[in-house]
Amino acid sequence: MLYKTISKNLLFVISFLFVCFLAASCSFVHSDEYKPKQQNKKEFSNDFEKPKILGTIKSKEIKESSGLAASRCNEDVFWTHNDSGDENFIYAIDKTGDKLGTWQVAGAENDDWEDIATIKNKQGECVLYIGDIGNNSRTKSEMTVYKVKEPKVTKNNSSQKKPLATEKAEAIKFTYPDMRHDAEALLVNPETEDIYILSKRFSGASGVYKLSDYKVGQSKPLENIGKVSVPALPNGLLTGGDISSDGSRVILCDYYNAYEIVLPKDAKKFDE
Repeated sequence: MLYKTISKNLLFVISFLFVCFLAASCSFVHSDEYKPKQQNKKEFSNDFEKPKILGTIKSKEIKESSGLAASRCNEDVFWTHNDSGDENFIYAIDKTGDKLGTWQVAGAENDDWEDIATIKNKQGECVLYIGDIGNNSRTKSEMTVYKVKEPKVTKNNSSQKKPLATEKAEAIKFTYPDMRHDAEALLVNPETEDIYILSKRFSGASGVYKLSDYKVGQSKPLENIGKVSVPALPNGLLTGGDISSDGSRVILCDYYNAYEIVLPKDAKKFDE
């Protein structure tokens, strides 16, 4: 389908995206058809340290991590979830990959969860957004993003058999304005709480869709605000992303690399 400085937690996320491929939404494709483009070392940013393996996910409950987000309220905590085939569970892990707990998202269903985002809103509350946005067969005309208050995390023995429960999630429904899309990248602007969905395309640039002024219980069409292309083949095969806590930078990833987009200093709006 994303910083004046990038926080420590987001650097951990980038490291996971680059090296560990912990999130299946940014996992490695084994097909020779999509080998990464050979890039000159000068093309890579000098703003980041070389990626390091911080750890590996050890929990047998996390079989296909399909989204990864750094908590804004729980220090050194990351949230992840499985792809389709799991129930409505989210998992807290630390930066080494050790599981801290299992939560069942009240009021939510996991049809094809693909990405997760976290923000701290203007009221100081931390909120999780879970994107049920996968649509490989293009059979679904309406998609869902679940919005739920982030739980307080202390290491515990919760599991899929005995999970803790989140507060009830709000179901935000939407449709595409043009055609049915598959998507794996969910971004949420921490300043406006606008939701961005980036389509996953095998040919052509990824479509950028925006949802604002959304209300629970009402389905609303997304706004198509443009396209984004990354320097790779395919150029629109985006599988994840995030927006920095100050809203000034964006990280997008495909199957092989992560890409940084920096907003101009004179930009009046995030997506203008």
